[in-house]
Amino acid sequence: ELERLRQVDSAIFRSHTIDATWPVAEGTAGMERALERVFGEADAALASGVNILILSDRAVGPERVGIPAALVVSAVHHHLVREGTRLQTGLIAESGEPRSVHSVAVLVGYGAAAVNPYLMLETLGDLVAQGQLPPEMTAEDAQRRAVKGIAKGLLKTMSKMGISTIP
Repeated sequence: ELERLRQVDSAIFRSHTIDATWPVAEGTAGMERALERVFGEADAALASGVNILILSDRAVGPERVGIPAALVVSAVHHHLVREGTRLQTGLIAESGEPRSVHSVAVLVGYGAAAVNPYLMLETLGDLVAQGQLPPEMTAEDAQRRAVKGIAKGLLKTMSKMGISTIP
């Protein structure tokens, strides 16, 4: 589903993926520069007509470290509010960090319209392949159940808080 959003390019919707990582070699100072780069890239994307921003940490590896998902989502949200452009775009968090209802709820609360917890979903596929889940369960079944569980958890959390919609 995220790939469909990533590839959308119509008269109405355009998406752009922003790398939310920075080189390990830059140390902690690199995160501030990375956030400034993300802000600039978001501004340029919006100026070019993009209205779906995907904040992704998929480039994480031995040489690159990710900006914490909650930090990058909230920082971009507030940057766009200050610039007066927040209502022009939806923010999507593509992160390996979220693994629970709470972590997804935090990202939604900080401004994400959608969350792709890719590492959790890929881990479920690996568990099926290793035989760690019931033999009749496919990777797609496990992933669908996890997404359904998170959605139910978000709904329960929201209803307890009196929230009836997610923008």
